[in-house]
Amino acid sequence: MTVPGPGYAITARVEAPASATAAGDLAVAVGRVGGVMTAFDVVESRTDAIIIDISCNALSEEHAEQITGALDGLDGVRVRNVSDRTFLIHLGGKIEVTPKVGLRTREDLSRAYTPGVARVCQAIARRPEDARSLTIKRNTVAVVTDGSAVLGLGNLGAAAAMPVMEGKAALFKRFAGVDAWPVCLDTQDTEEIIRTVEVLAPAYGGINLEDIAAPRCFEIEERLRDKLDIPVFHDDQHGTAVVVLGALRNALRVVSKEMNDCRIVVCGVGAAGSAIIRLLLPLAPADLIAVDVDGIIHPDREGLHPSLEWVAEQTNRENRTGTLRDAMPGVDVFIGVSAPNLLHESDVAAMADEAVVFALANPDPEIDPSLAQRHAAVVATGRSDYPNQINNVLAFPGIFRGLLDAQARGITDDMLLAASAAIGDVVAEPNPLFIVPSVFDSTVASAVAGAVRKTVERAREQGAEAVDVGAALALGEETAKAVEGADE
Repeated sequence: MTVPGPGYAITARVEAPASATAAGDLAVAVGRVGGVMTAFDVVESRTDAIIIDISCNALSEEHAEQITGALDGLDGVRVRNVSDRTFLIHLGGKIEVTPKVGLRTREDLSRAYTPGVARVCQAIARRPEDARSLTIKRNTVAVVTDGSAVLGLGNLGAAAAMPVMEGKAALFKRFAGVDAWPVCLDTQDTEEIIRTVEVLAPAYGGINLEDIAAPRCFEIEERLRDKLDIPVFHDDQHGTAVVVLGALRNALRVVSKEMNDCRIVVCGVGAAGSAIIRLLLPLAPADLIAVDVDGIIHPDREGLHPSLEWVAEQTNRENRTGTLRDAMPGVDVFIGVSAPNLLHESDVAAMADEAVVFALANPDPEIDPSLAQRHAAVVATGRSDYPNQINNVLAFPGIFRGLLDAQARGITDDMLLAASAAIGDVVAEPNPLFIVPSVFDSTVASAVAGAVRKTVERAREQGAEAVDVGAALALGEETAKAVEGADE
């Protein structure tokens, strides 16, 4: 199932004989052990030898070593060194701070720093809300983690979470022009995290919680939303849910089914699964069955965590019990945000006709997509090497762009549903292999931002959303400019 990809790309500098067959021999050696050559660059040529940089995609670190060994094992060939291309792009980190104003003269310094800056400080002291327009707060998000649930790798801690948070910040900037910064906290104490974010919040226009393990993430987000006057968004929950709903709308268009006629299984009831369920329920599916590691969730199951008690009360109208396999017969949609290889081909075959399967566990999904495609009409994964990738980058940059532009002080399910509809609507004519737009579609972030901003404005008109109206109007054109600049 798995194919070599750029996540395990290497470049080997090889010295080989200057013969007519050298290039072919090297390419065959890479292919023989299952590597995929992506570049072949002659660095130096002599009468007796050539020096070549061979770039390859591999399956794993072990596979990369096999490729290197295959090259080194050829007669007359010597591998001088090997570079891991993923590690190379992380040297020194992936983001930096650059000033927006020129600091070339004494006059520049006098305005940007002392003495001129004192006037701005005093203005903000008199009117604290002006920080949204006179500082980076208007366009800055904190990407906060405690490192307790890093990707699918588990509890790696704050330092090891940094590369992911840097990447997140880079995506914010690239796709929506939002300035984001990693805030990796060396604590996994709920109270410490809440208090730390609370005292850091004045510098930011929004908080993006990331890779914090369930169930603590639920309490942290809920309490921070109550304490802060800026949006708090846990991307592992709501970013995933927004993209899943946008994709599901289009998948159901492909199979000509209505949401309220569909029976849906959600496998995995952690951060992402709980948020998916929360956004799905208002859309009134015919039934929704939640399954976790202990089986189908139902009110009579013993030992339910309080977060699962709510799920048990809201789902499983037929009161099914048992395992994932017991949940699958006759259902229309499977959404997996759990673990690899939990779903069998026979389980998909037992689903209703024209079934939809979202196997989103990463890097290895709940079922081999090629097996699911034998029985399901639409299949999606979280991987970039298969069609229909469910990727959070379709959601969070645009969501925060819209929140910042509208000077929102909070975030609601209505905003998330508007974002999901905007993502789905970017795909004018969905088909089984194309139900979500590409992450590089430049229209996505602006469409999502516009939908979120309009929802905030409607809520404000109804008195349900408090914003600094003057600052919001001043930023009314921010989205288009920011996204346009990010795409250049």
